Amino acid sequence: MKPSVYIETTIIGYLTLRPSRDLIIAAQQQITSDWWTTVRSEVDCYISPFVIQEISRGDKEMAKSRLEATSDMAVLAVNEDIKQLATKYMAAIGLPDRAALDAFHLATAAWYKVDYVLSWNCKHIASARVQKLLQALNGALDVHTPILCTPQELMEV
Repeated sequence: MKPSVYIETTIIGYLTLRPSRDLIIAAQQQITSDWWTTVRSEVDCYISPFVIQEISRGDKEMAKSRLEATSDMAVLAVNEDIKQLATKYMAAIGLPDRAALDAFHLATAAWYKVDYVLSWNCKHIASARVQKLLQALNGALDVHTPILCTPQELMEV
């Protein structure tokens, strides 16, 4: 059975973004592209309606490109349990209201028992601090905790 990966919005953004002149972003774009071409076929990729909502915003041509990149991925349905879990994550992680969708990404992946959450959002998602908080909260709630990581950390499965 292939490992499962929840593809968070930043991954699609970096994959389809015009090449950046910022060296760090350019490196992350290259790593994302490398992951996409070498690892993606070795895992089962999932997104949620929250990802679709985010990648549909902005420039119409770029949004079309982002949507095309995810066209073959299964979309995980949202339910009331996920919404309640996201609310608990918001409080536990201390996310600002503007980052509420980050809690929903995490809750969706946890509820569906996805193995990994792939993200470049190292403040609210792919963070050792967030991983530790989720492990504690999910342990108390008897909920699965996915591994939160960047493409660089998941270059082989």
